[in-house]
Amino acid sequence: LPPMSELLVSKTPSIYRAAVANAIFPPLAAHLCKTRFRYIDNVWHEATIMSILVGGSGAGKGCVNKPIDYIMADIRQRDEKNREREREWKREMATAGANKDKSPRPEGLIIQELDPDCTNAAFVQRLIDAEGHFLYARLNELDQFDALKGNGGTRQEHFRIICLAFDPDNRYGQTRVSERSVSGSVCIRFNWNASTTLKKVRSYFKLVLIDGPISRIGFSFIEPQDIGAQIPIFGTYDEAFEEALRPYIERLVNACGEIDCPGPLRLAKRLNKELGKEATLTQDRDFWELSQRANIIAYLKACVLYVASGGQWDKRYDDFIRWSLYYDLWCKMKFFGEAIRKENEGNNLGNKRGPRNLLEQLPEQFTYEDAVRVRREDERPVEQTKGMLNQWVHRKFIVRLADGSYRKTESKRNE
Repeated sequence: LPPMSELLVSKTPSIYRAAVANAIFPPLAAHLCKTRFRYIDNVWHEATIMSILVGGSGAGKGCVNKPIDYIMADIRQRDEKNREREREWKREMATAGANKDKSPRPEGLIIQELDPDCTNAAFVQRLIDAEGHFLYARLNELDQFDALKGNGGTRQEHFRIICLAFDPDNRYGQTRVSERSVSGSVCIRFNWNASTTLKKVRSYFKLVLIDGPISRIGFSFIEPQDIGAQIPIFGTYDEAFEEALRPYIERLVNACGEIDCPGPLRLAKRLNKELGKEATLTQDRDFWELSQRANIIAYLKACVLYVASGGQWDKRYDDFIRWSLYYDLWCKMKFFGEAIRKENEGNNLGNKRGPRNLLEQLPEQFTYEDAVRVRREDERPVEQTKGMLNQWVHRKFIVRLADGSYRKTESKRNE
């Protein structure tokens, strides 16, 4: 693992390490302010990272809390001072007479961490006050997000917030006539962690499976323990842990502007090619569509690692980010793959095992009819067989022989 990741999972039992290794990124990225990273398509992104941890009731989803507490300690300290300033101003407003001039809202009232029951109006006000900083929330239950829908709103409202937060240069807000109401339009910068069960996460997103929120969120999973398994034992978080973490946090706080991250960018390009190859061989369009934003999420995690580590980058970082990407995609396909296929195709045409490499199901030399048979066995439209074979020829996975049959290339036989 990269040193920072190794530190942050060092007190965590092995069964929870995958969850913690991914959950640390939203609060870490919340320390960045007015900092952007250029992705492989030449679009600049801020480090918007949203994470959902899925596990059974009593599975230990609270394993992420301590690392997040230590990451957020400096922000919470400043937030508390500004919350007290806000409380004093509200008391002054409440006691001032109707005919007296009332003080304007204090300047520099940056409060980054949201209360779980934050209303939509309060959310907009916090965005206005934030002055380019990220807002952050940790939700013990996913449905706490419902508070953001506003008075009379629907669940679609905070799904819209999720989508806008991920997309660069977004605008969000509300316009009100009353001087006492919150009014303004700002860019959403909002990172968060949430926990839930598998049943609840499927129910929560069932109406927006192909509308964008799922692909913009990173997912983690706590595997069920065997019946009668020993209770996992955590390490002790102490001053030494806090001191070791401090330099990473300071580098994130001090970062600013447009930052080039050559290591993460090279990796993102390689991963994009890998994902394209995987999608071509499996002919799984749902996997391909989910993978596009999953690679952006992985890239933003890589950029956070790069900045926090002082520009260090080596094979450990590559391996960790590649794992994080495929782990996220595994979770998405496990949680939503079958439902997304039904939504997209009107019935369940996909297998429950996840995407299969169709080329591996064929012999070394095969015919068009063999390819049709494999697609039919995998319950994929046979009319797309010709297009699949043309893609494989173009990518040099196979060659077309004079008699019209096909043969796998030398590179494919050696894999």
